[in-house]
Amino acid sequence: MQVTEAVASGLKRELQVVIPKGDIDVKFNDRVKTLSGNMQLPGFRKGKVPSTHIKKVYGRSIMAEVLQEALNETSQRAITDRNERPAMQPKIDMTEDKDEIEKVFAGQSDLAYKMSFEILPQIALADFSTLKLEKDTVAVDEDEIDKGVKDLAERGTKFEVEEGRAAGDGDQVTIDFVGKIDGEAFEGGTGTDMPVVLGRGGFIPGFEDGLKDAKAGDQRTINATFPEAYPEKKLAGKTATFDTVVKSVAKSIVPAVDDELAKSLGLEDLARLRDVIKAQIQSQYDQLSRSKLKRQLLDQLDKAHAFDLPQSLVDNEFDGIWKQVTDGLERAKKTFADEGKTEEGAKDEYRKIAERRVRLGLVIGEVGDKNKIQVTQDELRRSLMEQVRRYPGQENMIYEFYDKNPQALTELRAPIFEDKVIDHIVAIAKPVEKSVTKDELIKSAEDAEAMG
Repeated sequence: MQVTEAVASGLKRELQVVIPKGDIDVKFNDRVKTLSGNMQLPGFRKGKVPSTHIKKVYGRSIMAEVLQEALNETSQRAITDRNERPAMQPKIDMTEDKDEIEKVFAGQSDLAYKMSFEILPQIALADFSTLKLEKDTVAVDEDEIDKGVKDLAERGTKFEVEEGRAAGDGDQVTIDFVGKIDGEAFEGGTGTDMPVVLGRGGFIPGFEDGLKDAKAGDQRTINATFPEAYPEKKLAGKTATFDTVVKSVAKSIVPAVDDELAKSLGLEDLARLRDVIKAQIQSQYDQLSRSKLKRQLLDQLDKAHAFDLPQSLVDNEFDGIWKQVTDGLERAKKTFADEGKTEEGAKDEYRKIAERRVRLGLVIGEVGDKNKIQVTQDELRRSLMEQVRRYPGQENMIYEFYDKNPQALTELRAPIFEDKVIDHIVAIAKPVEKSVTKDELIKSAEDAEAMG
């Protein structure tokens, strides 16, 4: 194999590779010999088919396999021998001259091809100990725990029908109804045996008010107006009437907040229940704090590293982003003008996002490689189990999907790897802890989310 470097400009590489005709002949004859010893054809005993017959009948297809195998082996060896790190799968181009191709297939000419690719850049990592990071901390107060326990108790609310009861807040009213706009029933506006808990705001404004003080057997016409932002455009902002029949009124029975409530949930007592709820709330705050810290870190990593980016990676990332954006606009039946943008302006914006993602991805990969950070099988298995739990009743199908799709497993591994690298950098940077209120933490997290 002869390899000649044709282009070495920035990250771009182009190699000319020539595989001698003699090497191809050896591979071709070895393949024919193997087939001759195993093949059985009409008129011949197994293993006794002459090589000349095999070449005559199957020569072209065998040569195609040999050439493809030679391309795969030599292209990989050329990269390995040069100690190159391609950013993406190299592009291989052969001559388009049909006569030359026929000579190769006929075993009369060398196999020559061109291989083009971009290499990953050399990255000088920043000194992570110089990063200036803040980590928000929030303490869970007793009022939050009280509310958490109360909400938990209310989720266990039961309802008991009471004859002659007039419906009030917290009561469950079971109704039949027919909704009309301008005297005509509309699609989706009819319900039978529909339970409505007054005070929960589960229906459009005005509907629950029309059921206040209602008793079983009452028939009422309720006026209510759909919000302007109602998802169903045909109903948005419209005033409707609902011919309603009250079938029953049930009072709510909320479990008492005591040790028995805790025991019904498998815990020892109320104190233990409060500890569990406190830990859950604290975990939510810690996740918000980590998200904000991660955003800070990524912003600083982006600013601290400047190097040439493989355009093939940027283009690939941009194409994925752009498809999501345009698909989203199509589903919403909107245009860029509706968003106050032009298509070209949007492309510039999302290309910058693609460049940022590629830059950060390369930095994180470099940190992981240099520090030998790896995702363990146990970590991958836990992530897979989380995916499986999202689809109860379809566990076997999910396992089979990941078993047959290695790329899907790679997508599970990537966020785990990223989080481990982030943790490694944070440990070096030693962020300063800053005590904030829960409202400040939530607002800052929302602001970060809005900024993308």
